[in-house]
Amino acid sequence: MTVSRGQSNAPRLCILASILIAASLLPADVLRLSPPPTPRHEVREVVHGVELVDPYRWLEDQDSPETRAWIEAQNEYTRQVLGQLEGKEELRYLVSQFVRLESYEPPFHRDTLYFFMKRRPEDDLSCIYVRRGLHGEDQLLIDPHPLSPDHTTSVSLMEVSPDGDLLVYAVRSGGEDEVTLKIFDVQNLCDLPDHFARGRYSNVCFTPAGVGFYYATYGAQGERIRYHRLGTDFTADSLIFGEGYGPGIGISADLSDDGHYLLLTVYYGSAASKTEVYFIDLIRGGEIRTVVNDIDATFEGKIGDTCLYLKTDWSSPNGRIIVVDLENPARSAWREVIPESETIIEDFTLAGGYLLVRVLDNVRPAIRVYRPDGELVTTIQVPAPGYLSYPRSRWSDTEAFFTYSSLNIPPTIYRYDLKTLTESVWARVEAPLESNDFVVEQVWYTSKDGTRVPMFISHRRDLRLDGSNPALLTGYGGFRVSLKPYFSARYAVWLKLGGVCAIANLRGGGELGEKWHRQGMLDLKQHTFDDFIAAAEWLIANGYTSPSKLAITGGSNGGLLVGAALTQHPDLFKAVVCAYPLLDMIRYHKFLVGSFWIPEYGSPEDPDQFKVLYAYSPYHNVHEGIHYPAVLFVTGDADTRVDPLHARKMTALLQAATGSDNPILLDYDTRAGHSGGKPTTKHIEDLTLQLLFLTWQLQMGSELKSYTRDLIR
Repeated sequence: MTVSRGQSNAPRLCILASILIAASLLPADVLRLSPPPTPRHEVREVVHGVELVDPYRWLEDQDSPETRAWIEAQNEYTRQVLGQLEGKEELRYLVSQFVRLESYEPPFHRDTLYFFMKRRPEDDLSCIYVRRGLHGEDQLLIDPHPLSPDHTTSVSLMEVSPDGDLLVYAVRSGGEDEVTLKIFDVQNLCDLPDHFARGRYSNVCFTPAGVGFYYATYGAQGERIRYHRLGTDFTADSLIFGEGYGPGIGISADLSDDGHYLLLTVYYGSAASKTEVYFIDLIRGGEIRTVVNDIDATFEGKIGDTCLYLKTDWSSPNGRIIVVDLENPARSAWREVIPESETIIEDFTLAGGYLLVRVLDNVRPAIRVYRPDGELVTTIQVPAPGYLSYPRSRWSDTEAFFTYSSLNIPPTIYRYDLKTLTESVWARVEAPLESNDFVVEQVWYTSKDGTRVPMFISHRRDLRLDGSNPALLTGYGGFRVSLKPYFSARYAVWLKLGGVCAIANLRGGGELGEKWHRQGMLDLKQHTFDDFIAAAEWLIANGYTSPSKLAITGGSNGGLLVGAALTQHPDLFKAVVCAYPLLDMIRYHKFLVGSFWIPEYGSPEDPDQFKVLYAYSPYHNVHEGIHYPAVLFVTGDADTRVDPLHARKMTALLQAATGSDNPILLDYDTRAGHSGGKPTTKHIEDLTLQLLFLTWQLQMGSELKSYTRDLIR
């Protein structure tokens, strides 16, 4: 496989000098600034025999005048603190070099047409394009820029009809999970009049004739599968499946290429430990038939012809694939086609009559190509540790597309020819980073209980292990998510400035299989935090950095991670960026879609699970007078997944409790949310702010002067 190598961007790099010098300054005015006072209105309650005191529950009301005034005061305080630091404009320029890149998503292939998302360097938002022929010109179909004056309304491509005449796309306001669905006529270049209300939609599946589609929608009663016939009112859409399943249970639908079978999967919570699988024979009458609903294991399926291929962890925590004949789905007739091995099966797709199986071998990805009977045909290898996306293709297709990147290698989309079993470059991102100047290495370290944990580290080849290097450590450790060394603007800028990037593969993730996941969930969740702490201690002990030079960052479940880390070991870090976090683990399940996460974290309503949650809940483990590190909380009104009340309450609590002079700041965006959708200009501004905070706290200017001089030369 050919690997993309970034090109040097020597012109104008001399402006980095002022970034690095200014970032080491701590203006006297900043030291005199104090956070705005937050009133305490204590709410006392006894839960399972434990008295809980919550002084900031009033901040849970997002729309109250008091909360809105508090948010504005906090934002103004953050602007005052960070606004006095010099070098912001220069840092913004550097960030923009890695954000304003031409970027693509893998295409949907339909006959000779390729539909995809693309953002040009000058664009604020990604647009939907079609390419007619493999080497044709890109034609703009849907441009979201005119939809909002501030470019906070974005679009995403959901599905394309089999003939390529229609596509379904989502319109998102800010970063909300909720979207509005629209149907676009590719031939006439216009939207159809079909209207869908704002909501949560997924799993759009066109019928072969393109006269309608199945989709999943989540409402107050839970998730449901419906069918929409083109030209009709969505309120009349037929209910196909889901009646009786309540909130906290997910349901997905998938339609076989020939439209014969509709596959229905029920998930008991996010990263469910149990799934149910059903199917409907749409040709022979539409009766719902059961494949499996009585095994405490996961099953994820794809249909090819009359066969259902299921990836499962049933009696196989590393994963295996079995095949079910839909003409005879009895369990006694199931066959194993790909057995469990030491290699982790992440997922798979059906493509051109093959099974394309994405695997992890000690967190190093590859795609294995199998025949339907389980015969291994070939393996698509990557040249270095990195990220390899899920292949996009169909059973009846002739090609598949996937993306590869690493911390030091910008993304490349590859086209895999399913006739010749060869790959070629379909699109490549060019970034001002010379990949060969940096290394990506995998290390293994020992956690608190003796468990060996993998971690990826990237840095300049000439790094000196003397403990003086600024380091940025991140992790996730939840919901079976496998965190790999992927390319991002954040890491690219950090590497460019001479920093160390570290990604720890913590228990709770899926990097080493379902056993690894289960060792970091429910009553074993503390393992995740112990693994992260041990990663920080290993970096320090091995000379990569020191506590005064170490920053941590995490978002969502990763926000919970760094929240627990800063409350359990505040002396180990200098700075923390905590984004869209879960922090009050006693009330998390009461808000938005928190009930989906009970199988992962446990329920505070259960006395035994309450004890576990209370023991590590960051909001309940802040103590008066402790010298906490500098913290920047990041959230926004449009986060409709993890309620921003977590960041609001934790900001107030830490500001009142900390015994150090380190700033506790909140960057609160009234339009931002969990699901992205930010315009490029806003993304640049936010990332600049976060990196300015980190470079200031880690005093990177004085430590990186020599690097800057070499760069300028």
